[in-house]
Amino acid sequence: MTRKRTERIVFENVEVLDAGAKGVSVAKAPDGKVIFIPNVVPGDVVDVQTFKKRKAYYEGRAVKFHKLSEHRIEPVCEHFGACGGCKWQNMKYSQQLFYKNQEVYNNLKRIGKIELPEFEPIMGSEETLFYRNKMEFSFSNARWLTPEEVASGEEMGKENALGFHIPKMWDKILDIKKCHLQQDPSNEIRNEIRRFANENNLSFFNPREQEGLLRTLMIRTASTGEVMVMIQFFYDNKEERELLMDFLAERFPMITSLQYVINGKANDTIYDQDVVLYKGRDYILEEMEGLKFSINAKSFYQTNSQQAYELYNITREYAGLTGSELVYDLYTGTGTIAQFVSKKAGKVIGVEAVPEAIEDAKLNAERNNITNCEFFVGDMKNVFNDEFIATHGQPDVIITDPPRDGMHKDVVEMLLKVAPKRIVYVSCNSATQARDLALMDHKYKVIKVRPVDMFPQTHHVENVVLLELR
Repeated sequence: MTRKRTERIVFENVEVLDAGAKGVSVAKAPDGKVIFIPNVVPGDVVDVQTFKKRKAYYEGRAVKFHKLSEHRIEPVCEHFGACGGCKWQNMKYSQQLFYKNQEVYNNLKRIGKIELPEFEPIMGSEETLFYRNKMEFSFSNARWLTPEEVASGEEMGKENALGFHIPKMWDKILDIKKCHLQQDPSNEIRNEIRRFANENNLSFFNPREQEGLLRTLMIRTASTGEVMVMIQFFYDNKEERELLMDFLAERFPMITSLQYVINGKANDTIYDQDVVLYKGRDYILEEMEGLKFSINAKSFYQTNSQQAYELYNITREYAGLTGSELVYDLYTGTGTIAQFVSKKAGKVIGVEAVPEAIEDAKLNAERNNITNCEFFVGDMKNVFNDEFIATHGQPDVIITDPPRDGMHKDVVEMLLKVAPKRIVYVSCNSATQARDLALMDHKYKVIKVRPVDMFPQTHHVENVVLLELR
């Protein structure tokens, strides 16, 4: 059976109208269908060549620019366009904030279909580059060649790469020379690992053949100056492993935590793997408003430390605490929000499904001499029930910060049954947040909304909503 080739159409002089979901921009084709186009900015006028046609839309790429948008700027990163990380780096930051705010408003209005107050101004990030505290890179024995390199006609060998996955290609890695997302020594560590591994003939991973020593690299940095480096090896070769780890320890004495994983399974997730400490301690410390949080290789922690502080500040302000309230913090993770609000609450109860996260939360509370926080582990829809409320008390305020999928319908039903005076809903996905708000609309009114930009140069945005009983 021969595969039908997608008909490639060129639309000329198309004006880019809007910034859409997943960081791509939106235009209209002459037939009225939407066209999704990457690496363009609203206001650009372009010729578009389509590469995918569906019932309601096309996907295409700009092949010629007739007019450049006034909102366009020159990307600072040499990898822009090939790397899918910072899709909005060619757009002025003020416009990025505009479109993020608009996305939240549209989702809450169109999906939630609820009455909304005027939004508080979106909280922009002071740092728009080098703001991430965690980066993960992949090794590959055959680096991805950019279209420019292919077009050059030069002979390109199967060179090793250490960098990022090309979007939608699980086995293709773009070699990264300088990433503008994480503070140094991140770039230097990554580049030195690549150089040393090449010079010493350490094999880079081949995901298709499932072979090669070096698999992934994780670098965490903290506002305290502490640094964690974790190398994932596909198999254990003691001599080669120690060669690389000793080099890192000697070359970068500022590394606080040097760790590794031996992972021979098909995927490179580490949550079911043993992390081995090679040098230093098995965690780094992050600090926020005098509180210290230990972060290990598997910990979830907001990846923009400075903006996490702003997000938690807004959350605490919306909670309206006077010092006597019983607060439930659902999906508490390692208990950062719980501990952040605890000094203004009577008591805080944190609930989380990941046992290791709850262990971290308890250790952090102990480290911070916080005695009015209790943490419990379990699947939210099973734990958060009548018995739990009877045991721990009727909450005055509930803070909920669920994963991207939003809250399970049973959790929403329980929230409505418990009916605290106030609910503060923190979300990294305003579409699922809007769905949940619609389910609560008959009982709760949205009082305040404030989007928070945690990820400049990308389309991602957090949102905080305050709900009060009608």
